[in-house]
Amino acid sequence: MTELSPKNAHARGEQAQRINRILSLAGITSRRKADDWIRSGRVMVNGRLLNEPGTRAIWGIDRICVDGQEIPKPSARLYLLLNKPFGYMSSLSDPQGRPLVTDLLKDILQRVYPVGRLDFDTLGLLFFTNDGEWAHRMTHPRFQVPRTYKVTVPGIINDESVALLRKGVQLPDGSTVRSKTSVITRSARQSILRMTITEGKSRQVRRMVEAVGHSVVHLIRTGFGKITLGDLKVGEYRHLETVEVEAMKRLVGMV
Repeated sequence: MTELSPKNAHARGEQAQRINRILSLAGITSRRKADDWIRSGRVMVNGRLLNEPGTRAIWGIDRICVDGQEIPKPSARLYLLLNKPFGYMSSLSDPQGRPLVTDLLKDILQRVYPVGRLDFDTLGLLFFTNDGEWAHRMTHPRFQVPRTYKVTVPGIINDESVALLRKGVQLPDGSTVRSKTSVITRSARQSILRMTITEGKSRQVRRMVEAVGHSVVHLIRTGFGKITLGDLKVGEYRHLETVEVEAMKRLVGMV
């Protein structure tokens, strides 16, 4: 495994990391894609073209470039919580020109990105960060971080359907694991459920409800890990408190 950092960096106790992890921490790409970029000759360190995915360097000391563009230096870690409104894309760009969730972060100068996604028509809790490792662990199925949703369906949802949701349902891309599902209210006009899942399949809650014969007319994510939406107004954001960040890092084994 190759290390490219200058000797004086090691003398100061700086820690070398794999290039793919650095690119992930910087929010540039995933570790897997970073390895592909290295193999295809897109990554350079201190002017040297890489072809070994296992190469190590020191972020902030070594000059790391992708396609000739130097990646940003490490910055203070940010952890934000947004109450996402309807009609915003959970991405950094959109070819159709639709509103982006980052448009709502008016006073944030550092580059941050959403942790996972909420659909265009889904509201609620959405994290942002510039900590790639935290974002990875929060969304990877291996860490089973719970996400809680308030789900509104038209009409009465019967106990059999609720039991099926708790057990897990079969979807075209595989079966889901068990969910914690409870009925908040139930009437002839609509039923409101609370569902907690630990996976992140595309549009999973909507597709689970559809699989048991119902549709979703309103969907809000109210909790993610140990954090809840609370009384944060739609369209507003706040910084996570230090104790909240530490609790979430413990949840995913980072401390």
